[in-house]
Amino acid sequence: MPEQTFLEAIRGGLHEEMDRDPSVYLFGEDVALGGPFGVTHGLAETFGKNRVINTPISEGTVMGLAIGAALSGLRPVVEIMFIDFITLAMDQLVNHAAKLHYMSGGQLKVPLTVRVQCGISGNMGAHHSQSLEAWLAHVPGLKMMMPSCPADAKGLLKAAIRDDNPVIFIEHRGLYWIGGSVPSGDVELPIGKASVLREGNDLTIVALAKMVQVSIEAAEDLSKTGISAEVVDPRTLSPLDIATIAASVKKTGRLVIVHEAVEQVGIGAEIAARIQQEAFYFLDSPILRVAAPFAPVPASPVLEKYFVPGKDQIIEAVRKVLNR
Repeated sequence: MPEQTFLEAIRGGLHEEMDRDPSVYLFGEDVALGGPFGVTHGLAETFGKNRVINTPISEGTVMGLAIGAALSGLRPVVEIMFIDFITLAMDQLVNHAAKLHYMSGGQLKVPLTVRVQCGISGNMGAHHSQSLEAWLAHVPGLKMMMPSCPADAKGLLKAAIRDDNPVIFIEHRGLYWIGGSVPSGDVELPIGKASVLREGNDLTIVALAKMVQVSIEAAEDLSKTGISAEVVDPRTLSPLDIATIAASVKKTGRLVIVHEAVEQVGIGAEIAARIQQEAFYFLDSPILRVAAPFAPVPASPVLEKYFVPGKDQIIEAVRKVLNR
């Protein structure tokens, strides 16, 4: 399998889907120029600026345009530069895209993919560093993905574009330049299926996006002290594959959940509640969460480093649930 960066894998997925299906269009601010991080670089030259369309700097307008295009038979992929700015498009996304299929009795379809960048990387401060996936997971009618490696990014993006429902595809920009093996050919990953990345017996670590690699590093360090940690990446947050997580917890008896978003009312809270229902009698200790503090993301490099959950915090949480 060839090596690609996370960014290249997304670009490759977009290229293949546009080549396969002429109804796939790209909309967004500067997408014909490559976008803010170069993900869409070269696609306008290949497919023409009538399919890779720069839009005004108005997220609500862009989202409305994309929803209308989806209702008209296209499969638009709209890029919102930062997930922080999706707040400006929430009316269109939440009150229209997410509900039109239901409110039309199934007569309308909204095959829309919304690409958004999230996460803390590069000291960009409180307006460009948030992780708002919990907001979007609360909305019936939206599917949501959050891949952690190049292969998953490409395979899930292809699934999102082919799906007949609105899908939020969240890309942590801190992953854009990591490398990994990406299968050749038309490989589409299933929506709603978690991935067990590391087998273990003593506890389960569930981690999202960039925190997946940090959790694997923590698990490797823990293994040197005789602690065997299983690492699970949900990959899709809505629908959430609780069955795979519960099966892991039933085997290990303990659970630590790691995400970069603030702890309060984060995805970790939902996972913890669902595991309490599914695997309560298998738990040997309380479920712990490792997450950011309940505060805006600081711009200071020193404070940002302190703010982001790290390997040491994960190891500390693991030792606490193991009472070691």
